[in-house]
Amino acid sequence: MNHPRTEADTGPGHAETERLRQALAEVAYDITPSPLPLAAVERRGRRIRLRRRTAVLGAGCGLLLVPLAVVLLRGTGSGAARITSPAAPASVSPSPSASSAVPAPTPRIVTPGEHVTAAPGFELWLTAEGKHWTSPPSSPEPQFRSVVDGNIDRSTPGVSVQEESEDGRVYLSGLYYGGKGTASSVEVETVAGTVRGKLIELPGDPGWGVWYAITDVKPGKGPFRFRTQATVYDTEGGIYAQLRSR
Repeated sequence: MNHPRTEADTGPGHAETERLRQALAEVAYDITPSPLPLAAVERRGRRIRLRRRTAVLGAGCGLLLVPLAVVLLRGTGSGAARITSPAAPASVSPSPSASSAVPAPTPRIVTPGEHVTAAPGFELWLTAEGKHWTSPPSSPEPQFRSVVDGNIDRSTPGVSVQEESEDGRVYLSGLYYGGKGTASSVEVETVAGTVRGKLIELPGDPGWGVWYAITDVKPGKGPFRFRTQATVYDTEGGIYAQLRSR
């Protein structure tokens, strides 16, 4: 059905509009459009999709971590199982070797004529000839036991005993000689028990030395008498020399 034309459609203005429309159409027909950048569009689309997927995964991991944190916090409460890291391996201290053990005692080295005070009035000193000593006031004069007069065989292990007593106290001393190794300690076995003493020697490994000890007489035991044995031990715990009573 054709619409009747109005005056506006047939007037001078309408003709001018038609000429402009035709001119624009001719110009548009002469323009060749450039090809669409489809590859670039596809790459950009893939990047956008990848970023969205990463964001979704990150949000999902965060949601998973929240329950895990809650479980860990609850596990720290009383009665709950605790999550602990593996314990470090226990360090085992090596057993002390022979070199790290406390060394055995050795004799005190004294110079010739040097006095050693074992107790008030009981002094000992050594010379190359032998043992010298004084006892408490009842025997104030120095006494002497030779190691060069032939009365002892210094090539054979041996121990001698000298004994004095004063006011309930007993003073013991003697020579030791001829043993192998290094002398270390002395024990005197008596009817009243074991008495332990000390050793002194001259420098230069003379092959002999002097031991001394002090003990008290126990009430009701009668006069002290040496009745059993005196033993000098070496630094290895063996017997350096020994005297047995007869």
